[in-house]
This record gives sequence, C-alpha cells and structure tokens, in this order.
Amino acid sequence: MDSRTARDRLEYRAARALAALSPRAQVRLSGKPAVSLDGQALEPEIQLTLAMLERQNLPGMETLPPVQARAQIRRQALAIAGKPVPVGAVRDLEVDGAQGPLRARHYAPAESTTGPHPLLVFFHGGGFVVGDLDTHDQVCRLLCRHGGVHVLSVDYRLAPECPFPGPVEDAVAATRWALAHAQDLGADPARVAVGGDSAGGNLSAVACHVLTRAGEQAPVFQLLLYPATDGAGEYRSRELFSDGFFLTEAQMDWFKDQYVADADPLDPRLSVLRADDLTGLPPALVVTAGFDPLRDEGEAYARALRDAGVRVALRRFPGLIHGFANAATVSRVSRDALIEVAGATRALLAMVSAPVAEPEVTAG
Repeated sequence: MDSRTARDRLEYRAARALAALSPRAQVRLSGKPAVSLDGQALEPEIQLTLAMLERQNLPGMETLPPVQARAQIRRQALAIAGKPVPVGAVRDLEVDGAQGPLRARHYAPAESTTGPHPLLVFFHGGGFVVGDLDTHDQVCRLLCRHGGVHVLSVDYRLAPECPFPGPVEDAVAATRWALAHAQDLGADPARVAVGGDSAGGNLSAVACHVLTRAGEQAPVFQLLLYPATDGAGEYRSRELFSDGFFLTEAQMDWFKDQYVADADPLDPRLSVLRADDLTGLPPALVVTAGFDPLRDEGEAYARALRDAGVRVALRRFPGLIHGFANAATVSRVSRDALIEVAGATRALLAMVSAPVAEPEVTAG
C-alpha cells in the first residue's frame, strides 16, 4: 500500500524534475559556483540537492531529541521514496537479537532458473540513533533487484535507549540467525553476506570481525557502504567536508554522544580499523563518496584489510556525498552508483565459492 501523502508525491515529482535538468542549469539553480574540492568535482545534481535541503531550513538533527530526529528522517525518506521498486516478494518477520526478537524485512528476488540466490543481511545507517526498515526500504529493494540477492533488513535497537554495545550485539545475533536460517528464506546457505551503510557498515564490519575472531561461522562477504570504521582517528576528509555536504561534524558529534557514552574509542567493536588482527575476514566491497567526512577512514579500512590478506574491492564515487544510496529514487547519479554497487555485489558473491584472483583496488 502506498502511504505517501499528496505533499510527498509533489516533492518527489519536483525532485525528479530537478534531477532531469542539465548540469549547467542545476549549478545555476543552486545559487553557487560549481564546487570542486580536493581534486574532485561535486556532481551538479548533488550540488542542487544540497542547496534545496538548505533552503528547507529544517532544524539540524543534532538540535532535536532523538525521537523527533527519527520522525524527521522518516518524513524526508518518505518524501523522496517514490513507488516501491519491484522485487519478487517482501514480508516482515522477526529475527534473533541480543535481548529478544527484532523486526526485520525480507526481500526476495524474482524467481530464476539459476538456483538459490545469496542472502545479504542489511543493517541501515543513521548514526546508531535514527533510521529504520522504512527509511532504507528502497535501498534494499534496489540491492535485491539489481544485485540478484535476498536482502534481510534488520531493525536493530538504537541509541540512546540502547547505547554501545547493544547495536553491535544485535548485529552479531541477527547475523547468526541469518546464517542458521538462510535456507528457510529460500536463499543459498553457503552464500550469506552482510552489509550496510554508514553506521550499518560499521555494524557489518564489526559483526564479521567478532564472529571470525570467535571461530564461529561468519558471512562469506561484506558490503560496506561509506562505513564508519574509526571513532578515534583524525582524517583530512572530516576536516574538508565537516559542513555543507549533508553529514556534518555537529551531527557526528551528536551521534557519538548518544551512542558511545563512556566507551573506549579504541574498542574494535567501535573502531574496527583499530582491531589488532584483521586476518581471515570475509572478502569486502568498500564503497566511499568523494565529498563524505567518512571517506578517508573507509578507504583506510580497505587498505588495512588488503594488508591483512583479505580480498578487497574499493570503489570511490568522487562526485557524491554521504548517504547517496538513500537518494537513488530521485537522483540519477545516485541511482547509477547504487546499481553499480549492486552489480559488483552480484559479481563478487558469484566468486566467493571458488579461488579467484584478488580484485583490483581502485579509488575513482
């Protein structure tokens, strides 16, 4: 059922119309010169999107109580969602969490004659504070449709009601459940992967590390979309893109205050890049955005994995910003990027059962 209001539909159509303009018109409508920084050019479509968000004059997420921040994010997600991307089937269910059942949503790909599809356990982004199954519904649908995978989206507990390490423990428990029940979902039990964006990328990487170091069955692949990997380091991208490119330094500080409390920032369950041992982890696709404060730590994690002997493919989209996957329904360049990521996920998952050459690591 389509739950969008008339205003949602109007905003969606307006966003699609702006995305269809020429790059020159998009830059002109943004009211600013074309943006180039750190040897990269911001996509005109993204520049206009950022200008439109600024003109909405919404309160900064960091100024709101968490409950209101979640409502604002849900409202924004619904406004740009559009019609649901078609997949084979969708159903809600419950999976194991650390302290009880968690809501989840299973997306099944269309039937094929090539045998059971892999399963991607997906953890949404949102700084461990905001986001839910609905804010990332279209992201999961696009990954399912274009990646040829079952997607199991998990609604883990959020901070500050459930601070660190609660979300990590939920991610590990849900991953264990998926590994044990993949066949029940119609997926290939030998090809269970984990993935997520931003905070969800952190949870995915940490779950792989926790399970591997414990000697337990672990996912065969990890998809890390602009992941948070280091809560203790200083990175040039955090300085360059601290304001004006969607994810801000003020928001990151707010997320940290809600989630971390008094935890040790060097704890590898927070800062997986700081883990002593990264050997034996599943192959990874690490995706970064050129104008993202988290860009450099994501790419540092890709290098650390490679140095530990883990197969890694790294893809930077130089003209995009943090959170681009959620804009794929209204942004042509964001949609193209997410479809490329889905296709790479499909290809890499097809390789996990056989020895293969290490994928080339690129950043451009």
